[in-house]
Amino acid sequence: MYLYKTGIPLIDREFGGLRAATNILILAPPLAYAEHLAYRIACPLPGEWTVAITTDERAADVAGAFRRQGAVMNHVGFIDAVTKTSVPTLRDTTKAKFVTSPLDLTSMGIKFSRMVEDMWKEGVMADPPGPMPPPVRLCINSVSTLLLYARLEVTFKFLHVITNRVKKLEGVGVYVLNRESFDERTIATIKQLMNMVVEVRTDDGRQPVERDFRVVGIRGRTTPWIRYLYDDGALTIEG
Repeated sequence: MYLYKTGIPLIDREFGGLRAATNILILAPPLAYAEHLAYRIACPLPGEWTVAITTDERAADVAGAFRRQGAVMNHVGFIDAVTKTSVPTLRDTTKAKFVTSPLDLTSMGIKFSRMVEDMWKEGVMADPPGPMPPPVRLCINSVSTLLLYARLEVTFKFLHVITNRVKKLEGVGVYVLNRESFDERTIATIKQLMNMVVEVRTDDGRQPVERDFRVVGIRGRTTPWIRYLYDDGALTIEG
């Protein structure tokens, strides 16, 4: 089975990476830079592809974040639910597609499927050809915004379709959710769709602010807490 390297030393060293057909929820408080953890996990390695669905930032800004992670940018596609609000004349390209708002879940799902199909075609025609099926990573930042625009039941149905699609693609999906904005019922409902959870915590009582995370449910285990730093666009993970 294909293993997806994460850029997290402990995970890659002890587990070899993430198994194909895995969906991961990053559950974090505000101002934890959890989206950059998501971008690290979703960053494609040579021969891999990534689709980033962004409801919080413009595609141009997310592209910059992936570029700083070292991604090969012609293997990253973006579905942007932010920019078209202010620039309604934007047209889709092969690697950047736009929807009118985070409420347009139907268009988001359709464009995700089309983008993956295009990536598979490119993967099959590559010289030399890469792994088959072409490994695909998905990142959604953020589920919190989807829940602000749509009812829990509607968001759950959309994510159910997307997470199943990731499983069928033998890919990896990463989803960011602000744990302090929603009740336990909402969080528990979204967790049902996931194979594992990355729990993020912060200690605002120290200077500089300390942040760390642990992975719950990887091969039936929970990792120790792992410290990370985010400074001036650079994410550093200890261990």
